[in-house]
Amino acid sequence: MPLAVHARRIALGFLGGAFALAPLVRADAQAAATGQAALTRGRVLFDAQCARCHGIEGTGGVGPSLQRPVLGRAPNDTALATLIATGIDDRGMPGAWQLSPNEVSMLVAYVRSLGNRPPEVAPGDAARGEALFRGRGGCLACHVVRGTGGVIGPELTNVGAARGLAYLRRALRDPGAELPAGPGISYAGSEHVRYLLVRAVPLNGAPITGIRVNEDAFTIQVRDTGGAIHSLEKRRLRALEKLFHASLMPSAGPACTNTEIDDIVSYLMTLRGGA
Repeated sequence: MPLAVHARRIALGFLGGAFALAPLVRADAQAAATGQAALTRGRVLFDAQCARCHGIEGTGGVGPSLQRPVLGRAPNDTALATLIATGIDDRGMPGAWQLSPNEVSMLVAYVRSLGNRPPEVAPGDAARGEALFRGRGGCLACHVVRGTGGVIGPELTNVGAARGLAYLRRALRDPGAELPAGPGISYAGSEHVRYLLVRAVPLNGAPITGIRVNEDAFTIQVRDTGGAIHSLEKRRLRALEKLFHASLMPSAGPACTNTEIDDIVSYLMTLRGGA
């Protein structure tokens, strides 16, 4: 076979292969564009429906951080879609009943993308932070970590997985900043119900400020900063205030430098459950 003819046949073969692959290349490009469009729309939906509790880009707030590769209550996309659509009653998360199945799918895609982001970089020294947390900070007087500590505040054993860096820093500087302002839909059933700050003023005696332990129509039980529980009859109270947007925890700002706060945040970021 003449060399020129052989070369033409090879060229035609490559050209035919290119034409055959062209639809596949276009399909891949269309799929990528469709996927990106779904993520973009999912972010818009997230900002409108979810960011109020979970924070911008899912960094955490009243609700936990979603920047995790594994979500305990939603191990797969089907479970996550169901959770978004129906909500979580015992955590105060309402269902997104107003979203179409297609919009829920877009929201699922965006939430999953958050878990693929690189982990946040600790701003300080975790070892120094742990020493402050367990020592001068006195944090174990109120918080439990891996079975050790007080019961006035929330357990922190898994706080590094549940909350983002920005949330932890705000919580140390202004503990009440992330708390609900009232008993709205994001409050009912949430963990904040268990740590509601109240101020009771008896008809006779000094005011009592602490965490509500239990309440019914006639009585309320309050745990004060020393851990003592007061059982009070409402008919014998001059006033009973529920301080939704306040915390019994003092700000770390006056007692700690910026570097020390970063160190404590870095330690808290290491607390991801386990022993």
